[in-house]
Amino acid sequence: MEQQRYRIETLAVHSGERRPGPEGSVVYPIYQGTVYTVPAGTDYHDIRYIRLNSTPSQVFLHDKLAALEGAEAAVATSSGMAAVSTALLSLLKQGDHLLAGDCLYGGTHDLLTQHAADLGIEYTFVDPQRPEGWKAALRPTTKLFLVETITNPLMRVPRLREIVDFARRERLLTMIDNTFASPVNFNPLAAGFDLVFHSATKYLNGHSDLVAGCVLGSRERVEKVRHTLNHFGGALDPHAGYLLARGIKTLALRVRAANENGLALARALAVHPKVKQVNYAGLETHPDHAHARELLRGFGGMLSLRLHGDNGAAERFLAALRIPFVAPSLGGVETLVIRPAFSSHAGLSRADRERLGITDELVRVSCGVEAAADLVEDFNGALQAV
Repeated sequence: MEQQRYRIETLAVHSGERRPGPEGSVVYPIYQGTVYTVPAGTDYHDIRYIRLNSTPSQVFLHDKLAALEGAEAAVATSSGMAAVSTALLSLLKQGDHLLAGDCLYGGTHDLLTQHAADLGIEYTFVDPQRPEGWKAALRPTTKLFLVETITNPLMRVPRLREIVDFARRERLLTMIDNTFASPVNFNPLAAGFDLVFHSATKYLNGHSDLVAGCVLGSRERVEKVRHTLNHFGGALDPHAGYLLARGIKTLALRVRAANENGLALARALAVHPKVKQVNYAGLETHPDHAHARELLRGFGGMLSLRLHGDNGAAERFLAALRIPFVAPSLGGVETLVIRPAFSSHAGLSRADRERLGITDELVRVSCGVEAAADLVEDFNGALQAV
């Protein structure tokens, strides 16, 4: 399929599909086999083998993922953390240094703070909202700038255009986690980023029933990532890949519903007397609203809030909700709520969490696709218990 001819709703359904499919099937089958014949002279990385990410089901999924982000190539991984760790290990070597946004997903933060030194890789956290501070953080060994499209869990939108311009001037590579925005709301490669990764567990799959990740970019860079992945073994099982490809078909519909619900809920909570603060870039009061509106096609289904009162207020609020599940993860069709200080960012020290604003009473919300009016009613009702 010539992807430039179609919009994302069509790409999500049809990209990567074989027409006609094997035996005329409209739905691409699962190739669960691990063993395939090897023609003479085949390069090691081109042998068809699940760990080498080269079996028919895997290649089909890679084509579908690449089309969504307008990438030359993609590779699927066994988790979002496998995606970011493999990409970093493909781009950096011992002695290299990277800049990273100072409010990252807890797993990415812990990967740097707990393992980078053992690998001989150095890093400096910088404020992605303050371009004036980036130059001072550079070293002769700096090779990469790592950020998120929408930060977890405070929903800040970094100065993404400025990051791309700065990196090009300083000859740095750029890598971005586009999980929260999804390809529906933002395409980093079109904005100039070099590599994109996702926790495909979240919006790309959308049904809270598998764990996966992916890395997307130029064919040359993605092949380098795939070769590293082949050695470390973080391949995605073909059956999980089949479920991911199926989930992607409704991506645009689900994300647009989450966008609508996120904005409706954020607006309702922002005027509630028991709510101290709502973090959602779609609100005009959000500090990043102006440039986020220029960058993003939608503000997403993720928001966070603080209540008036102590930690007990947050606990009573979560206990009183009826529609959402109190559970980690995000991006599914069901609304989820969690306190990041005790889940996604529990690995950070209390001092680091408080410095970033990830305090104990902060509640993160992943809006699903339920009726917006029902969500607003349920959250308003739960606030009466605070």
